Amino acid sequence: MTPQSTIHLIQGVARNPLVRLARPATLDIRADEHIAIVGPNGAGKSLLVDMLIGKYPLREGKLAYDFSPSKTLAAYDNIKYIAFRDTYGSADANYYYQQRWNAHDQEEAPEVCELLGTCGDERLKRQLFDLFRIDPILHKKIILLSSGELRKFQMTKALLTAPRILIMDNPFIGLDAATRKLLFQLLEELTRLGSVQILLVLSMLDDIPSFVTHVVPVQGRVVGSKTRREDYMQDFRQQDAIRIRQEAADREALRQRILDLPYEHANYTSDEVVRLNKVSIRYGDRTILRDLDWTVRRGERWALSGENGAGKSTLLSLVCADNPQSYACDIRLFGRKRGTGESIWEIKRHIGYVSPEMHRAYLKNLPAIEIVASGLHDSIGLYRHPQPSQMAICEFWMDIFGIAALKDRPFLQLSSGEQRLVLLARAFVKDPELLILDEPLHGLDTYNRRRVKGIIEAFCGRKDKTLVMVTHYENELPATITHRLALVRN
Repeated sequence: MTPQSTIHLIQGVARNPLVRLARPATLDIRADEHIAIVGPNGAGKSLLVDMLIGKYPLREGKLAYDFSPSKTLAAYDNIKYIAFRDTYGSADANYYYQQRWNAHDQEEAPEVCELLGTCGDERLKRQLFDLFRIDPILHKKIILLSSGELRKFQMTKALLTAPRILIMDNPFIGLDAATRKLLFQLLEELTRLGSVQILLVLSMLDDIPSFVTHVVPVQGRVVGSKTRREDYMQDFRQQDAIRIRQEAADREALRQRILDLPYEHANYTSDEVVRLNKVSIRYGDRTILRDLDWTVRRGERWALSGENGAGKSTLLSLVCADNPQSYACDIRLFGRKRGTGESIWEIKRHIGYVSPEMHRAYLKNLPAIEIVASGLHDSIGLYRHPQPSQMAICEFWMDIFGIAALKDRPFLQLSSGEQRLVLLARAFVKDPELLILDEPLHGLDTYNRRRVKGIIEAFCGRKDKTLVMVTHYENELPATITHRLALVRN
């Protein structure tokens, strides 16, 4: 007996041309299949998912569901979708970039326990709470969660509803290694028990979980044929080996272009870039950092690690002068003690920065090149019109990151991976002395992750450049790393 088709899309064409795929889409998903929708950044993966869940009405074609034995027929009740931006929290027009560090501005913000909802299956609830370590954050304000903790919260909330179909956009990014392993085991068990059907939206084309049965490739806004996982992986490995050889020459050319950039402003003169002396940070009764001593010297490249919630992003917010508690701490930047008369803009002038918080806050629907140009003056949005020479350097960095063709596209119409590349170009655009990259490769496809890693390595080859980088993937770190700091959760 042939399994039922839980989702059956035939020659679907969205009514709205702004969210329309290049060709009509057909996809039949059987009840015994677990699917990975894969493709490079900007390929149209999210557009396909939005069509499958009925977000966009169809102008042509047919979309049908069969959720039996579910008691309800509504897609809303049977399908839960954790989109990429959801994992950073529900940012809206009232959210601003430093809000997490100015927690007093969100005293009315709900706690985690208020938003999780109820669950009739106590065994499932306990399993999820143990997996994602939810108990310690139950009474934590949602605004204070780290990006990794937000991912855990969103996945727990979705799984507690016991959906018929769970769709997750890049579920493993932003999670520490131990949690990634446990999440894989949980999803594998759920697929084995048949209690939920899993659809993953993946940018990392070379890392398809073994519990996935079929792969649906999307490229150039065209939905390809559903393929058995084993066949897809074999074909991908063959094609990627060819591509890696082709990329080698391009990467060397990129490296040389970056090394040849002129130095247009004088570097700072201090040998010490960052010095923290016995720094402690507390929110209510919770200690994030305790008596931390840390010195970063000019030209060093640091890897900053630690499990979700250990305080990595909090530490970086102190360095970037985004955290008001920094002025009560003994911190020196570029040889100057914090709070001795320098402005926040004097500090930021030397720093290039990208982070999950920044991506979450960037809701400006400006042309992509204006987003890049905003990095020249460290603003969220463009408030000073750049000179022609400055626009030329913005175009240079967009070309380096492979997004020159997107310069006039509105930022919010880009895919999440394309947005990340724009924000990375923004971080590099002023040739900063200190480059701070917090999970910089979030949401990037296999090819762009290799490209960006090469760009970071090349940038570190420039004179007196200092790097601090956070990632939960060891293989994302550039080969130029010289020092490590591992934070432990208090």
